[in-house]
Amino acid sequence: MEEITKLAAKCRVATPHDTVTNSECVFTFHSPYTTDLGIVVNLQTFVGTIDEMAFTKSDDDAAGLFVRICKKRVAKTPSQSDDAAMEQDNNTAATTATKLGVGVEGGFQSDSDKYETISTYFIVLIGKEGSSSKVLAELPYNDKTKNDFPMLVSQSADSIIHHSGLAVQQDLSAWELDAEPKPVSKYAENLPFVENGVKVSPTPSDWKCEKSGDNQNLWVNLSDGFIGGGRKNWDGSGGSNGALDHFIETGEKYPLVVKLGTITEDISTADCYSYAKDEDGPVKIPNLKELLEKRGIMVAGMQKTVKSTAELEVELNATYAFDAITEKGANLIPVAGPGLQGLQNLGNSCYMNSVAQMLFSGTIAELSCRYGASDGVTSNSLLEVSPTNASNDLLCQATKLSSALTSGLFCGPVPDSAEVSDSSSSDPKHRVAPRMFKHVIGHDHVDFKTGQQQDAAQYFQYLLEKLDRAELGAGDRLKSKDGSDSVLTTSHLFSYKTESRLVCETDQLIKYKESPAETMLSLRIPMSKATTPDVEMPDLKKQKSEESGEEEKEKKVVPTVTFEACLEEWSASTTIDDLRWPHLQNSISSATTRSRFVNFPRYLLVHMQRYEIGDDWQPRKIEVNIDVPEEISLQELKGTGPQEGEKLVPEETEGGGEATSAPTAPSIDEGALGQLMDMGFTMNGCKRALTAVGGSDVEAAMNWVFEHSTDPDFNDPLPEGGSGAQESASSDSGVDEGVVMSLVENLGCFTVDQVRAAVKHCAGAADRAADWLFSHMDDLDGAIAALESSATASANSEPKTKTPLEDGQGKYSLVGLVSHIGKNTGSGHYVAHLKKDGKWVIFNDEKVALSKDPPVQHAYMYLFQRNDTAGSPHPAY
Repeated sequence: MEEITKLAAKCRVATPHDTVTNSECVFTFHSPYTTDLGIVVNLQTFVGTIDEMAFTKSDDDAAGLFVRICKKRVAKTPSQSDDAAMEQDNNTAATTATKLGVGVEGGFQSDSDKYETISTYFIVLIGKEGSSSKVLAELPYNDKTKNDFPMLVSQSADSIIHHSGLAVQQDLSAWELDAEPKPVSKYAENLPFVENGVKVSPTPSDWKCEKSGDNQNLWVNLSDGFIGGGRKNWDGSGGSNGALDHFIETGEKYPLVVKLGTITEDISTADCYSYAKDEDGPVKIPNLKELLEKRGIMVAGMQKTVKSTAELEVELNATYAFDAITEKGANLIPVAGPGLQGLQNLGNSCYMNSVAQMLFSGTIAELSCRYGASDGVTSNSLLEVSPTNASNDLLCQATKLSSALTSGLFCGPVPDSAEVSDSSSSDPKHRVAPRMFKHVIGHDHVDFKTGQQQDAAQYFQYLLEKLDRAELGAGDRLKSKDGSDSVLTTSHLFSYKTESRLVCETDQLIKYKESPAETMLSLRIPMSKATTPDVEMPDLKKQKSEESGEEEKEKKVVPTVTFEACLEEWSASTTIDDLRWPHLQNSISSATTRSRFVNFPRYLLVHMQRYEIGDDWQPRKIEVNIDVPEEISLQELKGTGPQEGEKLVPEETEGGGEATSAPTAPSIDEGALGQLMDMGFTMNGCKRALTAVGGSDVEAAMNWVFEHSTDPDFNDPLPEGGSGAQESASSDSGVDEGVVMSLVENLGCFTVDQVRAAVKHCAGAADRAADWLFSHMDDLDGAIAALESSATASANSEPKTKTPLEDGQGKYSLVGLVSHIGKNTGSGHYVAHLKKDGKWVIFNDEKVALSKDPPVQHAYMYLFQRNDTAGSPHPAY
């Protein structure tokens, strides 16, 4: 105790706004449930770790105080269970739910009905020994012993134990982004106050519902001081309804209540509610402090001791298994172990889970070598950061996630079936919830920081950008394992370039152009090449006759397009109209172009454009099967570059040198310039408009003016020797202008620049671009600005010297799928199928099982591995 007393002055009391990791180690997925040692939380920094990682090499402290949090879930004995719950458990007929609810009659049993959690706490003194940590002293901490500790130690420990914690804070931040802000109650300013002498005790143990005697979920009425139980939640949990009953019994005159235990010095964090019929929801009460003081509640020094309604709501939605009502996957064989760890759905996070499984669970050997657990989940050198920085360090969180997936350390026992309602699936001891990973990736992204469903393909590309940036800035933490000076980024595994061969229709001269490196091949589905099976075929007749149901229904016939047809569509020659050619004095001429691969990456991710814009301008799913073989060859699509005998566009007029890097500006028609200026626009603005559209087209220039009149440089003089507007509009955009203009015309409510930004962000996929535009209409300019800011940061992090892209034989094998169920990519559900030791395995969030029939024809994303790399991971990773 003497050593603890010496360090007591360093302890801090956590406020609701502090970040407290009291439910999970920041370096691993160890939690208070996983082992008998639980986790330890630093009383000074509020960071939770396991014992051995309490201090790292970079920490200066030689010793510190921690609170150990240990929790154990145990089954309730019959004497502890509710009579109704017992009756339902013992009644076989009641095991089938008839209502979509938890803890209600006819619904599902909640975990609280079947289990209880036993929590134990200890005050621990941990010292630093070299690069590891050692427990020097450990004393029990409970109601009987807390007064034996210095007051600051007890206050600090209590504030950590009762804090909502980082996990709930991150879930709440995503939840609140999607919810309406709490209004200020209109009853607060002139709230009736009953002078009845009632004072509320400052001691929490004295608080009880004046109707039922309950001592949990208590709310005090701000008008008359009545303490009553809260309302029942939709799962049957909650209070006794005492506070609401009192409001009704008193003539609905006193509507405002505040939850006891949520009141702290920061009065804005208190949980306030209005029972008034025209509000009936959470509210803000600006004069709450004054109202509480009238009832004897002095907020100074008060600490939070219970969870708020919002925190309970997040927990409720995170633990409820909606799949149980459909019993999907009951006939699958569950599996568990290294590379077979499920991931908890954090609320519409299946898109992230599917991509994370594809990248980090062992399918891509190079990433397992870099981020996985080669010798235990704490052995990777990328974890060597200060505990205070770990939760926001991308490399650390990627390592934490990959180590959990590849080690299988947190896998539970294999259940009898793959039903999500299996008891082990909800045991917190075996659940891996990648909250910190989700936050560190998406906290600065307009979409991924929310709790809404997102596009898995878009997330994959954004994740690669973030990983690349972190890897390039890792310094000594990340070194190439093959001894080379440069570090290969994650995107290098997927990167390929394409070669465009353009033929000018005027003089048949040829121009070869390489694209910037890409990481995902996005293929359109040519429905014109679809085939439909003969409905009179014997197999189909047999299938129809075997269908069960009250009515005999014909199975809908879905057309099929081959993967080869999709590749042919991508590589076919197309015509580009109105292309400006510098070697023809910047005149316009049509051209034909075709695309080929410059290199074949180690892993090829193919995205199928399964969504199109419907007549109502909304994205809709194309009902089509894609016939994808498990072995493909792309060798015939390899680019060859200029061939002997081909006449090429002269290099000296192509813009190859510095002096001629910008195309020559077209001559501006003076008559057209005068017409535009007569409409009231400035000369510089009119010149920019005419330059952008070729120099003489007044109508096109007018359209350009209307779209760009708010540009900050609209009235600035044109740069000498070039067309700044034209360059920025098309040359540097890296997108298909034909796709851009088609969307502008079809959608009708977005500018060219807005559509161009969306198309570029979505890798040229028109369906995803339209979906993105419509989903960001509330603040489209802000969303585009965020994209541009992210793109700029990514460009600034590019290495100065480019590493040559990997190449090899263009023969690939299918090793992974990400499938989507739903009407569009921003809703529905994502599932991953990965090949493990020659067998297909389904990863449906926490459910992991051998796949009976992988949906190869229906996948949204396909992962192929180059055959000559199988079994030979890149040594640099």
